[in-house]
Amino acid sequence: MAIHEARPGEGAHALSLLPQFTRPGETGEVPRDRIPETGLPPDTAYQIVHDELLLDGNARLNLASFVTTWMEPQARRLMDECVDKNFIDRDEYPQTTELERRCVRMIADLWSAPADGKPIGCSTTGSSEACMLGGLALLRRWRERRRGEGREGGRPNLVMGANVQVCWEKFCRYWDVEPRKVPLGPGRTHLTAEGAVEHCDENTIGVVAIMGSTFDGSYEPVAEIAAALDRLQEERGLDVPIHVDAASGGFIAPFLDPDVAWDFRVPRVQSINSSGHKYGLVYPGIGWIIWRDREALPKELIFDVDYLGGEMPTFALTFSRPGGQVAAQYYNLLRLGREGYRRVQQACRDTAKWLASRIAGLGPFELVSDGSAVPAFAFRLRDDVRGYTVFDISAGLRMRGWIVPAYPMPPRLEDVAVLRIVVRNGFSRDLASQLLADLERVVRSLERTGRSYPEPQAIGFHH
Repeated sequence: MAIHEARPGEGAHALSLLPQFTRPGETGEVPRDRIPETGLPPDTAYQIVHDELLLDGNARLNLASFVTTWMEPQARRLMDECVDKNFIDRDEYPQTTELERRCVRMIADLWSAPADGKPIGCSTTGSSEACMLGGLALLRRWRERRRGEGREGGRPNLVMGANVQVCWEKFCRYWDVEPRKVPLGPGRTHLTAEGAVEHCDENTIGVVAIMGSTFDGSYEPVAEIAAALDRLQEERGLDVPIHVDAASGGFIAPFLDPDVAWDFRVPRVQSINSSGHKYGLVYPGIGWIIWRDREALPKELIFDVDYLGGEMPTFALTFSRPGGQVAAQYYNLLRLGREGYRRVQQACRDTAKWLASRIAGLGPFELVSDGSAVPAFAFRLRDDVRGYTVFDISAGLRMRGWIVPAYPMPPRLEDVAVLRIVVRNGFSRDLASQLLADLERVVRSLERTGRSYPEPQAIGFHH
C-alpha cells in the first residue's frame, strides 16, 4: 500500500457542498482532512465521494493494468452477496471455504500438479502476497537443508531477471534475502537459462521464472532454466528449486499454449502463483498459489485454526478480507469451463496481435513484443524519430481518455523507453480500432508541433 503523509496538507481547503444540499444558515463546506464535527445525509456524502472519483481514469480504458475491469452482472451479484462475509472466519462461512478448496483443486489440476504428490495451495489477496508466500517457503526449505548439512549461516539469495515485478524486491528486502538480478541486454528482455545458472551458488534459495513479463508480456523459458539447473546439480551438487511467477500467464498458457512445459510437468518447479484478478477474470482482490506437494511447504509455516469443531491449516500474510472474490472465481471456473476460458483468452491474444501489427505499420514505431504470449505488447519509437518521445505520446493519449504507460526498460536497457498495451477481456476489436485512430491522431499532432511534455524521471514500471 502507498505511504501517505498523515498531517493535513499545506493550504488544504474544505470541500464544497452543492447549494441543493444545504439549507439556509447551514455551512456549505466540510473539512477535507479532518473528521467533521457533525455528519451528513447519506445522499450528500455519496455525491461528494462520487464527484471526487470522477477525477480517476476510466478503468475500461486503462491499458496499463493487467487487472480485470469487466465481469458479468451475475458475478457482480455474487460479490455483492458476499461483501459482508469476512472470509477469514472459516467456522462462520464454511461454504465459502469449500469454494476456495474447490478452486485450489481445479487450479492445481490446470497446472498439471501430480495427484500422487498431494499438491497443496491457498487463495491470497493477489499475486504479490502469493509471491511472498512462495518466497518464504523457498527460504525456509533452504534453511532446513543447510541445517541438515550442518552448515548453518550464510546470507540467502534469490535469482531472478532484472525484469521482475517489484513484489520480489519487497520480499528480498523484508526478509533479508540478497536479490540477484540477472542483467538484461539488447535482444534479451527476460531471464535466460545461462543467466540464471551463472548467478546460483550454495546460498541460492531458488530461481524465479516469470510467465508473462511485466515489461513486455513474454514468457521466460522455464523448461530450459530447469534443464540448466539439472546440469548444475550434476556438476556441482547444487539443488536449486524454481518458483514460477505466473501472475498473468497462469490463466493464459494452459488454455492457449498447452504444449509449453512451464508448470508442474517440470519436476524442478516447486510452486506457482497467479492472479485470479488478472486473466483469471475476477475483479481485484484474489490470487492463488499452489505447491507441488506437502514437502514443498514447510510445516512450521502453517498455522491451524478452529474450523467446524476441528482444525484447518492456513498460510497467509493478511487476515480479514471479503469472500466475494473467491465466489466470483468459482463462478468463472464453472461458467466458462476450459473451452470458455480458451475463447476469451484467444480473443484477447488475437486483438493484441492485430493491434500490435497495425501499430508497427504506422511508421514511427517498432515492436519490442507482439502479444503472442500474454496478450500484452510493448513498442518503441524508431531511433531516427526526433522531436517527441513515447512520454509525449502517452500524455497525448491520456487527453483522449486512454491510459497507455510509457517507461524505460530495466537496467542495461534503460536507454530504451517503450509504451505498453495490455489487452484484457472486454477490450474489443472496436475499442482497439478507436485506440489506433487516436494514436495516429496524436502522432500527426506531435509531428507538426513537436514535444510538449517534460520527460518524467521514471526508473521503471511496476503494474
